[in-house]
This record gives sequence, C-alpha cells and structure tokens, in this order.
Amino acid sequence: MNKAIVKKVKKDSIASLVNITEGDILLSINSKSMIDIFDYMMLIQDEELLLTIQKPSGDIWEIEIDKEEDEDLGITFTEELIDGEKSCNNKCIFCFIDQLPKGMRETLYFKDDDSRLSFLTGNYVTLTNMPMKELERIAKLRLSPINISVHTTNPELRKAMLNNRFAGDVMEKIKYLISQGISINTQIVLCKGVNDGNELDRSILELSELYPNIESLSVVPVGLSKHREGLAKLEPFLKEDAIDIVNQIEKYQKNLYKKNTNRFVYIADEFYLTAEIKIPDSSYYDGFPQIENGVGLLASMRDEIKDCLENTNYIENERDITIATGALAYPFIVEMCQKIMKKYDKIKIHIIKVDNEFFGHKVTVVGLLTGSDILRELKNHKISSELLIARSMLKADMDIFLDNVTIRDIEEKFKTTVIPVLNEGHDFIKKIVEGVVNG
Repeated sequence: MNKAIVKKVKKDSIASLVNITEGDILLSINSKSMIDIFDYMMLIQDEELLLTIQKPSGDIWEIEIDKEEDEDLGITFTEELIDGEKSCNNKCIFCFIDQLPKGMRETLYFKDDDSRLSFLTGNYVTLTNMPMKELERIAKLRLSPINISVHTTNPELRKAMLNNRFAGDVMEKIKYLISQGISINTQIVLCKGVNDGNELDRSILELSELYPNIESLSVVPVGLSKHREGLAKLEPFLKEDAIDIVNQIEKYQKNLYKKNTNRFVYIADEFYLTAEIKIPDSSYYDGFPQIENGVGLLASMRDEIKDCLENTNYIENERDITIATGALAYPFIVEMCQKIMKKYDKIKIHIIKVDNEFFGHKVTVVGLLTGSDILRELKNHKISSELLIARSMLKADMDIFLDNVTIRDIEEKFKTTVIPVLNEGHDFIKKIVEGVVNG
C-alpha cells in the first residue's frame, strides 16, 4: 500500500480539529485503502468517515468524522499523488531534459509521464507506460480531459521518434478513451525533416477526424539546446520553414472551420514569431483550448493590454523601469510597451533583449532564460531601480531560476528590485504602471 504521509494540515480545517498533524500516515478511509490521490478524493466525499491514522509514534488512531458531502478535510500529502509520479520510459529524439547540462537541480532531470498529472496540472503524456487496466481506471475515475503528446499518427514513425517499440498504438488508446467519454487535447512537437511535411498532413487529418472527442491539436516547434552531444541530429526551424508551416496548417484550419466552426489545430506562437507573421486575433483561437501550452498566449496578452489601456486608469507615477526578455518575444514586448508609454507618458521603459547562452542561441523562449543569462546581459546596460522579468523564468512558487541563480543574486548585483510578472496582460501593465505597491 502506498503511504499517504501528511505534509500539511490547513488551519481550522476538519483535520486540525481532530488532531491530525504533520507526519501522520492516513492508512484507510472507511476501511478502504488508497492507491493514489484520486482514491482519496473519491473516498472523502462521504458524509460519515472513519479514518485510520498511524501517528509518528506508531500508535494507530481511528477517527470518526461527520461532514458535509463536498467538504474537504484540509490535508496535503508529501507526495502530491500519494504514490509518486510515474516516470517516462521513452527516449524521445527531441526530449529537452536530455539536453540539460550537468549540475542542475536533481528534480529537473526527472521525466514525468503521468496521466493523473495531465488531469491535475495540464501536463502532456505519451500513454506508452499505460496498460489497459490503467486506461480503464482513467475511464472509471472520469479523468477528463487528458492531454496527450501524439507527435505523429504514423505508428512506425512514432516508435522511432520515441525510441520505444511499444509507442505505435497511441491511436488505439485514444479511441478507447474516447469510447469511454474521455475528452482529449493533443500536441505535436514538430521536428524538421522528421514529422513535418506529409507526415504532419497525415497527423492533422487523422486526429481531426476524431473531433469533437479530440477537442484540439497544437503544433509546437522542437526546442534545441547546445547540449545535444550523442543525441539525434535535429535542426531548428528557420524563417522560411516557419512561413511554410503556418501556410500549411492554416489551409487545414480554414477547411475545418467551414466544417465544424472550429479550427481544431493551432499553431504555437513561436512559429508566427519566427516567420515574422503577425499573431492572429483572439477569435482565431476558439476560446484558447491550448493556452496552457503557450498557444495563443501573446494574442491573449495583446487583447488584455488593449482592454486595460482603453478601460482602466491606473495610478500613474513618474517611473523608470527595465524589462529583461528573451530574443523571440522582444519585438512583441517592445510593441506593447510603446503603446503603454503613449498613454502613460510619465513612464519610461527600457527593454533588454537577453540571448540564451546557457542553453544556446537556438533556444529563444523567455521561460528558458536563466539567471546567469540575465546577469551577463545586464552588465552592458544601465539598470533602473525596478527590473521586470517573466514569472515563467522561475521555479513554481520560488524565486529561483533554472540554473539556481536567485532573484536576490540579481538584486544585490545591480541594486534593483526584481518584479516577476505573470504571462497575462493585466499583470503586465499593472506592474509597469503601478509596480507592486498595490499588488
């Protein structure tokens, strides 16, 4: 049995009132043991509970609880899923984790491939480590939607791309989940000369035939760091390649929209930026089904900034700030800041483009910039008393970059206050105009 070890008990929660504490082990609920967090979530729905708890001393407590049906106990566990995350058993030719240099945080090298995280956090999974009994459990627990990394619908090509002889049955697994009422979002990590061209045509056609059960498909470019020694030889998409890909996919979007009033397949922002093609309007994204995958993020930000400029009057003070951003997003950030400064003329914004030396210049997305990249580039500029960076550069809920440089390191070096900004327009413009004084 997996150990459900209590990490934290919420103040004034049911668990705190019955003296459940950190380090306790939840053995069973109503005499039923738990495989994972979803069993826990289902079992606590009952209004009358009998909890069996093992205290750190080894004593066993039985605790009776009367509660409302939807009332939570207020417990979090040391392992979010209780039984730990499932690791990936593929060796994908494009895997970014395989491209990380040595010496980074140990947790960065863990490859998860867990359908439960797909449901909880939006992670994409390949389904290669999932036997039929686990697919049946997904259906039983109604874990919907599930996000699946397809990459190609060609079984033999998928086996080769994932370096896994069991990877060719993804369409059969998808069709089973669909038959059980599970909704699915899909993605293709596009690799030049591998799953693009005719193979991309095939994948779009075969996946779109399963709409609306497959709700959406995103096509995102492979990320290539400079640390690819011994890995498959892959090339980045150049401007001409990106233009061809945008044109290729837009033809499908037009036909699918005529058929379903939904474009189904969506192009990653990086392709538009690389092609130097204007990011489409928000209506193009049909409600942004893939925004958590970074698809349509800039269109959403652009609309939010426009709305704020037209309908919100922030408290304007005379401000001089610096923004550090990645090479790919730099033109977009410049454009948005020019609009902001046009309305708020007491504000002066200096935008610094930071190239990625840590992973290599082929990596241009802002979320993969490191603290050492920023430290290096800031030496060449006069830095304002406030420095804005994208929150996506940092570890979740922590002020630390991928390379273990901290916000404090930058603040002390340049005598500035670093302000992380969410990837959404309202937070962006508010922190430019008002800073963090008002949240």
